[in-house]
Amino acid sequence: MRATVLAASTLALCLSISGLLAQRQLALLATVTDPSGADVSTIDAKDVRITENGVAASVLKVEPVDRVPKVQLLIDNGVGMPSESISDLRTGVRGLLEALPPGIEVTVVTTAPQPRFLERATTDRQKLLDAVNRLAPDTGAGRFVESLFEATQRIERDKQQDASYTIVTVGTSSGDTSVRERDIQQTMERLQKYRPVVHVAILTQVARSASAGVIQGEVGQAAAQQTGGRFENLAVPNRLATLLPEIGAQMGKTLGAGSRQFRFTFERPGGASGDLGQLSMGVAGKMVSAVTLDRR
Repeated sequence: MRATVLAASTLALCLSISGLLAQRQLALLATVTDPSGADVSTIDAKDVRITENGVAASVLKVEPVDRVPKVQLLIDNGVGMPSESISDLRTGVRGLLEALPPGIEVTVVTTAPQPRFLERATTDRQKLLDAVNRLAPDTGAGRFVESLFEATQRIERDKQQDASYTIVTVGTSSGDTSVRERDIQQTMERLQKYRPVVHVAILTQVARSASAGVIQGEVGQAAAQQTGGRFENLAVPNRLATLLPEIGAQMGKTLGAGSRQFRFTFERPGGASGDLGQLSMGVAGKMVSAVTLDRR
């Protein structure tokens, strides 16, 4: 008898889109592999179990989804990043890029004194590595919130169907002393709607005032927690040289081989509608990860 391998954790989905919650039929997106981590080509609906609050839902359809991975890298090169640490920053960014599988589309943006493209979206690894060599310190302050706002805006405007998005943002405790609350709210709404994974590293300079970096830290931590990303608060800039390659390797495991996704359409138990309860899912004999609600 094949074992059913359940996702490591249930989905605690806090949703605010009433039109979606009124639906009786919903869909989940999930990465499914065999126990060795290899790709799975097809899945039979009868091998899938989805529950809401412990009650089984009816699985109606399973479809493979070939999602195009797209990465945005946002880098604070402003006064919060010591100029003598730019080499560590370059080393870290270079290591992150080299850890990614071939063919991943990457956009590189510097955030000081405002968000600027260091390299527009490309799959050309050499162009991206050459861009790292152009990464230079700026005397302005990084715009953490503004750059994240624009990154989510690019996702919103992307016409590519079934793309998967990852944002890696390196911020500092300098800048962002005054940001618009509506920009933060809209950024969070886009994160909830389009479900990118957001990894955040914040370099905090302890010599600055106690309030320095509060906005960056709060927004960054909320973005990472909401999307299942990683949040790191750094005390020393040379940690970036090792942290960013670690994040790149982590991304490589989900964006490369063995990361094919499937869409699972299901009817909620008893034809329920309204607030969504706690979901869990599993596939007989398979490993399930990166489960999210499909909002498209």
